[in-house]
Amino acid sequence: MAVAHPAHAHAALHPTVRRDGYARRRPEEGVLYQAVQAHWPQVLEDLAEHGGLPKFVVREFEEYLRCGLLSAGCLHLVCRSCGHSQLVALSCKRRGFCPSCLGRRMADTAVHMEQQVLPRVPVRHWICSLPWGLRALLGYDRVLAAQVVSAFAHELDRSLCKRAKAFLDLPSVADAHTGAIAAVQRTDSALRLNVHFHVLALDGVYVRDAKDALIFHTLPAPTRSEVADIARRTAQRIEKILRANGRSLDPVMQDGQDDEPPKLCSDEPGLAACYAAAARGVAASGDRAGQAPLRLLVSPAPAVSDIHDENDPVAEVRGVNLHARQCVDGRDRRQLERLCRYITRPPLAQDRLELRPDGKLELTLKSVWKDGTRAIVLEPRDLIIRLIAAIPPPRFHLVRYFGVLSSHSKFRSEVVPKPPQDPSAFKPPPASGDQLEFPKLNAQTDDPRPSRKRWAWLLAHVFRADLDTCVRCGGPMRWLKAATTEQAATSLLAKLGLAPQPPPTPPRVSLGQLRFGFC
Repeated sequence: MAVAHPAHAHAALHPTVRRDGYARRRPEEGVLYQAVQAHWPQVLEDLAEHGGLPKFVVREFEEYLRCGLLSAGCLHLVCRSCGHSQLVALSCKRRGFCPSCLGRRMADTAVHMEQQVLPRVPVRHWICSLPWGLRALLGYDRVLAAQVVSAFAHELDRSLCKRAKAFLDLPSVADAHTGAIAAVQRTDSALRLNVHFHVLALDGVYVRDAKDALIFHTLPAPTRSEVADIARRTAQRIEKILRANGRSLDPVMQDGQDDEPPKLCSDEPGLAACYAAAARGVAASGDRAGQAPLRLLVSPAPAVSDIHDENDPVAEVRGVNLHARQCVDGRDRRQLERLCRYITRPPLAQDRLELRPDGKLELTLKSVWKDGTRAIVLEPRDLIIRLIAAIPPPRFHLVRYFGVLSSHSKFRSEVVPKPPQDPSAFKPPPASGDQLEFPKLNAQTDDPRPSRKRWAWLLAHVFRADLDTCVRCGGPMRWLKAATTEQAATSLLAKLGLAPQPPPTPPRVSLGQLRFGFC
C-alpha cells in the first residue's frame, strides 16, 4: 500500500515539525489544490458542452482532491515502546500532475535506474524535441508516440554502432551493442503540451572480447554533423510513420497544425479542445481567450549570444531538434541519480505557482526564456486545461528501455548492476481489511526479486527523515490500524479526538464560458 507523508495525530501532543526538520505536507493549503478545488467543477461543466472528458481524466482530478487528506484515508502508526502515535495520509498514486505522488514516482524510478539498470559507464543525456505540429497528435496516440520514440532510439543506436565500427575497427556493426533509457515528458516549463524525449544513452558500445567477455568501449563525443545526421534520419523515419498512419506531412513536420482533424476530435472532442489549447499555449477563458497568456519579463533582458561552437553536439532538421551536450561519468552515482530524477520529474512543482492579488495564477518558469520571459499569468481554469493535457492516457508508457538495458535483451544480466541487498527497501505485504494489528513496516515478501522502494525508505533517502523510527524513544513504529475508506477514517479521527476538517471552499469566480476554437 503506497502512502503519503506522515501526519501527527494532534498538534499539542505531537509537534508539526519533527526533530529532523521534516513536516507532513498539507495539500489543502497549497495554491494548486485550492485552484483545482474551486474551479474544477465549473471546467467539467463547461467541457460537457464540448463532449465531456474521458473517465481517466475525471478520475485523476477526483483522486487528486483526496490525496494527502486524513479524512479521505489514513494509517495509524504506534511505537510499541513508548506509545507515541502518528497518522499517515493515503496518497492518490496517480501519474498525471499530483506533485506529491509524481515526486514519489520520480524518486523511486531514479533509484531503480541508478541501482539496477545503468552500469558504471559514461552516460550521455540526449534531448529530442519534435515539430510543434506533432504535439497534440502524440499527446493522445500512444501507438504513434511509441513509434516515434523507437524511431529516434533506433537512429541513435545506428549512429553509435556505425561510429564504433570505424573507431574500434570492428568487422561488423552487429558486434557493437548499445543501451538507452527514454523518458517521455508531456509538457514544458509553461505547462504547454509539448511531447519530447529525454534519453540516457550509454556513451559507447559493448563488444565481446577474445575471452567472450562483454567489454564496454567509450566513444568520442558526437560531432555536430553526426548529431545532424541522427536528426535528419529521425525526421525521415517520422515522415514514414506519419505516411503509414495516413497523416499529412508538411503541416505536421513544420510549425503549423495538422490540417486534417485528428481522430481524437471525433472520439473525444472535449479532450481534443484542451489538447489544442495547451499545445498552442493560448487561453480559453478570461479577457485573453484565444490569445497567449500575459508574460512577465526580467529587466534588463538577458543577453543572447549568437556565437555557437562548431563542435557542439546540437542540430535541428525539419523540426527535429537534438541536444547532447551533457555527459555523466557512470561512476558518479549521485550525479547520475540526480539526472534520472530530472528526466522523470513531474510537470509542475508547487513552489513555481503563486496566487496573485487579482485571483490569477503566476507560473514561474524553470529558466528564463530567450526573450526574457520569467513567468506567465494564467486564469485558474486555463491552468486546469493545461493540467488535463498533462495527464497521460491509460497504457501510455512514459519510460522505455532499449538495447542491452531492455528486459528482453540476452546481454542485460551481464551489463546491469546487481541490486543492493537492502531488506528495508522492499515492499511490505498488502493490507487485508481495515484492522491491522501491528504489522512490521520493514517486513519482506517471499518474492526474492526487488520490488518498489517503500515510502519510508524513499523519504529517508531523499529528505534524510527516518519515519520508521519513533521520534521520541527511537523504537520501531508499527501499523495499528488502516482506515482505507472515508467512513473508517472519520471513525478513526473521532476516536483520536480529531474532528475531520475538510479544506475551506474558496468562492467561485465566474469568468464566463470556456471558448474553444481549435477542433
